[in-house]
Amino acid sequence: MGKKTKQNGTDSMYEAILLLKDLDECKRFFEDLCSPTELRSMEQRYDVAVYLMQDKVYADILDRTGASSATISRVRRNILDSRTGGAMRQLIVRQGLAEDKD
Repeated sequence: MGKKTKQNGTDSMYEAILLLKDLDECKRFFEDLCSPTELRSMEQRYDVAVYLMQDKVYADILDRTGASSATISRVRRNILDSRTGGAMRQLIVRQGLAEDKD
């Protein structure tokens, strides 16, 4: 029997995420993996990205999410403006939460 090669740890985690079966299992996985503060930060950033793609103004986003203006700016710069990977934008559009204007 051949020796099984070890997967890159980072790839292994992402491949595990792709195997999650439903929303409940996904929530439980991330609750096991992340602290409550980390989860809330990720959820907040996602909400901010959705509102930015819906062309909401910073003050409205701050009221709706509690995110600081620095966090809102960071999300715009890092996730939406830089287009690094584009996965966040694609998922928001795929969920029907906003349209891709580009």
